[in-house]
Amino acid sequence: MCGRAPDSFTDMSKPFHFHFADLFEQACDKVPNRVAVIDDRRRVTYADLEARSNRLAHVLLDGGVKPGDHVAIYAQNCIEWIEALFAIYKVRASIVNINFRYVEHELRYILDNSDAVSIIYSVGYESVLAAARDAQPKLAQFIRIDDDTDQDVVLDDAIDYETALAASSAERDFDERSDDDVYLLYTGGTTGMPKGVMWRMEDVFYALGGGIDVFTNIKASTPADLANKIDPEALGCLVTLQTAPMMHGAGQFGIMRTLFEGNTAVLPKQFDADQVWQLVNDHRVNVIGFIGDAMARPLKDAYEKVKDQIDISCVFSFSSTAAIFSPTLKAYWRETLPGHTVMLDAVGSTEGGMNGFRMVEKGAVQAEGITTVTPSLDSVVLDENLMQVAPGSGQVGRVARGGNIPIGYYKDPVKTAETFVVDANGKRWSIPGDFAKVEADGTICLLGRGSVCINSGGEKIFPEEVEGALKANAGVVDAIVVGIPDERWGEAVCALVQAELGSSPTLSELQSTARSLVASYKVPRAMFLIPEVPRHPNAKPDYKRAKAMALELFQASNL
Repeated sequence: MCGRAPDSFTDMSKPFHFHFADLFEQACDKVPNRVAVIDDRRRVTYADLEARSNRLAHVLLDGGVKPGDHVAIYAQNCIEWIEALFAIYKVRASIVNINFRYVEHELRYILDNSDAVSIIYSVGYESVLAAARDAQPKLAQFIRIDDDTDQDVVLDDAIDYETALAASSAERDFDERSDDDVYLLYTGGTTGMPKGVMWRMEDVFYALGGGIDVFTNIKASTPADLANKIDPEALGCLVTLQTAPMMHGAGQFGIMRTLFEGNTAVLPKQFDADQVWQLVNDHRVNVIGFIGDAMARPLKDAYEKVKDQIDISCVFSFSSTAAIFSPTLKAYWRETLPGHTVMLDAVGSTEGGMNGFRMVEKGAVQAEGITTVTPSLDSVVLDENLMQVAPGSGQVGRVARGGNIPIGYYKDPVKTAETFVVDANGKRWSIPGDFAKVEADGTICLLGRGSVCINSGGEKIFPEEVEGALKANAGVVDAIVVGIPDERWGEAVCALVQAELGSSPTLSELQSTARSLVASYKVPRAMFLIPEVPRHPNAKPDYKRAKAMALELFQASNL
């Protein structure tokens, strides 16, 4: 799969920056003939990917896209998504990542808020786009990807992706970029509509893009540090599989880090647990990235069906990020994966970068909290006075990151001021809202988001911590926890539980499981079984809808 690059392709004479287009281009110069990406339809080398990205970049420039403009991508995973990503960065514009599950009113919001001037989209979403396009008067260029869906063409002014690329230049003749160019990522929180987080390219490279070694906390000193690790003579390279969609930050950074390091990425169109294991077997995948229980559990179910038919000895990294990875699933995968597989539970946020990670060891017990992690560089826990929480004190504070942090939220100065704060010494911090304690050994014990905190008798209870405890019960597929009115305590903990097929766990059973993992006052006092836990299109829990559902069920139950 990986071959030697001819010397004529290697040109490191131009200035490179901590910029995603530059980091990609220097890898292309090192290993042009190596396979870069494999999707459901085809595979491309680094030279192929570079040439097509250049062609699309010229199409964007011809359409009037300028440095600093915003260009939307509205598609499921495909090689064209990656070509578009690098084409947009090559012309010093920023991506607007659109969730392909959005309905019209959600799409209208994102187009309006983002000020997108161009959009690259799959034809399967054209009817929704046609209905929402007038939400953004600046939107002047429409580039349609043929995704083989049976969809009528309704935008007469759209241009065909392949036709446009064929008529465009493949030359890399763009203006020099800057470390200050903006990376934009729309993130959907647990409440409200998504907000665009703005980063300087250099800062987000260090915070999320691989610029800091997670094991040593050593920062790359130059962009070439990554290229110097690429061996063009090697007969083999890492093969990675990112299960997250490219419209999610985890998907983008998983793919980009693979390509910055000259490796090969396998890109499924969408998450399909059964397909994942077939791809691992067929392509000898070495690195699997996924998002918490929402993917780890279906991966478990799918693996159980085919474990005697496939070989996973090739897997030596299995990493969760961006969501709860519950103890029962950690234990299952630690027992199931090959002994040489490194298993990580990483935590962080779009606003704060990576805050820390935990090596999942066999037999390890998580006593409390969502997880306990070794903090990454510049990650701390601050109290309400922006002072660091003392290790082992038991004091609850908020996870904060200094150093390389975002500029702020796009078009939202109020939210920017709330999240990115300056302490008495003039140091700027990113504090997205995750509560935590610092253990005596300096590790950070995560508790959850304060915005959905339950106040029961004066005690603060973080739903995510309780949800993790509930999912330690083998009969629980998913769970969401909210507060319901209680005459004595003000609020009581209520759990909405999605059970395993054929299982009907009782409240007492769940309480028993939870008591071994969290304090007794955090244990649910009410529980309702539901068909499916309410979640936002980005798979994050929808606490607003869950609260309304819990109140309705509670009132109907006469408890």
